[in-house]
Formats: sequence, C-alpha cells, structure tokens
Amino acid sequence: MADKKLDTQLVNAGRSKKYTLGAVNSVIQRASSLVFDSVEAKKHATRNRANGELFYGRRGTLTHFSLQQAMCELEGGAGCALFPCGAAAVANSILAFVEQGDHVLMTNTAYEPSQDFCSKILSKLGVTTSWFDPLIGADIVKHLQPNTKIVFLESPGSITMEVHDVPAIVAAVRSVVPDAIIMIDNTWAAGVLFKALDFGIDVSIQAATKYLVGHSDAMIGTAVCNARCWEQLRENTYLMGQMVDADTAYITSRGLRTLGVRLRQHHESSLKVAEWLAEHPQVARVNHPALPGSKGHEFWKRDFTGSSGLFSFVLKKKLSNEELANYLDNFSLFSMAYSWGGYESLILANQPEHIAAIRPQGEIDFSGTLIRLHIGLEDVDDLIADLDAGFARIV
Repeated sequence: MADKKLDTQLVNAGRSKKYTLGAVNSVIQRASSLVFDSVEAKKHATRNRANGELFYGRRGTLTHFSLQQAMCELEGGAGCALFPCGAAAVANSILAFVEQGDHVLMTNTAYEPSQDFCSKILSKLGVTTSWFDPLIGADIVKHLQPNTKIVFLESPGSITMEVHDVPAIVAAVRSVVPDAIIMIDNTWAAGVLFKALDFGIDVSIQAATKYLVGHSDAMIGTAVCNARCWEQLRENTYLMGQMVDADTAYITSRGLRTLGVRLRQHHESSLKVAEWLAEHPQVARVNHPALPGSKGHEFWKRDFTGSSGLFSFVLKKKLSNEELANYLDNFSLFSMAYSWGGYESLILANQPEHIAAIRPQGEIDFSGTLIRLHIGLEDVDDLIADLDAGFARIV
C-alpha cells in the first residue's frame, strides 16, 4: 500500500485477513492465556513470540498485531510498541536506550511531562539532560556531547508551536554522534502529516489518544521505530510491562479509518480561525505552523503535508484573573479541557509567567495571555462567532 495515497493507506492498513478473520475490522481478541495445541506448537510460539506469533497476552493478540502492523505501514517503521498513554510512550522509549552516564538532549519546548521525566526521573538514574532552542537548526552541534545518547525533538513545540528544521538537526547530530538515537514527539502531525522516519529520525512517538483515537474516549501511546532500534525498544517495552487492552487497540485501529478526512477538516477550519485571529485588533501573535510568519513556518511548508487543529495565539494584554475567568467561563462551543485531537473544540489559557516556568531556561518573547485552541469539527463560522463573543468580554 506504500504506493497509494494517504486516505487509501489509512483505510487498509493492518486489515489483513489474518487479523480480521474475514470481517471488515480486526477482531477484538481479549486474552491473557493463549492455549497451545501441542508441545511443538508451544515451542514454535516461544521461538516466534517477538514476531507476531500468539504467545501470551502481554505480548499481544491479533487485535494488537493489527494496530502495530497498521502503524508500521503508515509511518514506514520496522516495529511499533504500544503503551497505555503518550507519556508512557515517551518515558519508556527513552528508558529503552539510556544507562547511567548517558546524556539526553531535549528541545526546551517539549511537553512538560516529557521534560519532568528527564529532570525528575532520569536524573536519579545518573542520566543528565540539557535543552536546546527549537529553532536552533544545525547549531545543535554546540550542545552535543560525546555521551549524548538521545536527541529528543517535538515539532511543533508544545503550546508555542515552533517547527524544527529537522533535516538540519538530523544531519548535525549524525556528523558528531552518529550512533545517537533521535526521537520525536510526532503527536501534532498524527504520524502521517510528517513522516519522521523518512527524515532520518529513529523513533516516532505519539499520544495516539489524540488524533488516532479521535473521539476523546481512550488513552494509548505508540512508538514506531526503524530496524536498528526495534529489537531494543520491543524487549524493553515487554520487560517494563507496557501494554494496552485489546478494546483500546481496536478503538485506535477504527479511528485510523477516518483519520484522513478528519485531519483535512481540522486543517481547513483551524487555518481559517488562525487567519481571522491574525487580523483581530486584540491579538498580538498567532502561533499556527501553517500560517506565514509563525515560527518555523518555512519548515512546516517544506516538510509537512498538512496541519492539524491545535495552535495558540497571544493577546496584546495580560488578562487579570477576573478577566480570564469571565473570558473562559462563557464560551458556548469551546470547552475547557486537557488533551485534544477529538471532534470537539477546546480552549485553555496560560499566563506568560506560567509558560516561562515550564521552559528550562525560562525564555519567552511575549507578555500577553496565551490562549491554546483545538479546533474541532463544528462549523467554523460558529466557532469564530463564539471566539468573537469572547473578545467582547475582555475589551
């Protein structure tokens, strides 16, 4: 299916009759114990337990294998590990490759729990972490050390949405520490709008909770990697007891089938809202990778094939607590909630000092309140009207 367009791949990935047993969707195989018909069958399963052979529930069932196969087809990987959430995917992917004395180099715009894992957990294991600016490009060489084991990217960056120059970063890393493992949190692009492994990245991680599930009703993480990393990631995942239940794996596979059409709508609607916001007199800046002028827009335009629905904008003024409550409490279509990637529109706010507190070096270049939006599948004109009414509350 690699020669087919994305929508066709999404509909067909992982749907071998081996996994569907003749149905349209993969079967839901809930199992802890998997019965062997003979001693020889048990020996065969044991020899092939890491290669998609039914062996024990923690290694996976047909439902899991179908999703893993689909993810490998879509992202071009040699293997896919499944985790109970995106944070688990990040933490365990890093743990799979580091040991005492190693160094991790992470973008300073990574998701806050990813940063916290490094500073609060890895530090106890004798692994050091340092941080780089998301727009650093080839100058990342200045931060590489002989013991750098992992370089961790997130593009666009969390909340402020900067897009990396990934080819420049990868080339620079390979020139100095060629054996380093390069990972990316690829959740914003749903693993399909930016084909990370095609750019020389080793491990592409997602909170599949977001766009792959697509309905805000299940949590799961994925890590798709190339051949040189797969065995180590696979075995570490197993030894750490990382797994998801069959029902969640099934829901995620089902979400893939409509991912293409949903992402196109998220792209179209979010860009229309971003363009409207960019002209609003109360807005200082819009952080949307597909919008000209957004940080790293030229890299998004070159390397990505589309946009999702998550972005942010900065108000010209910093709202007081009372103003912020009045602003957020009275939307009719935008709900306040963490996570994103479902069919519904969401809104959250951050004061500049709060953003500074979750940036390792504390650098920010704005003073107004930052608003993060996820644009869902509602009519975009209704969403704009709801946002417009919000601005009227903070004049």
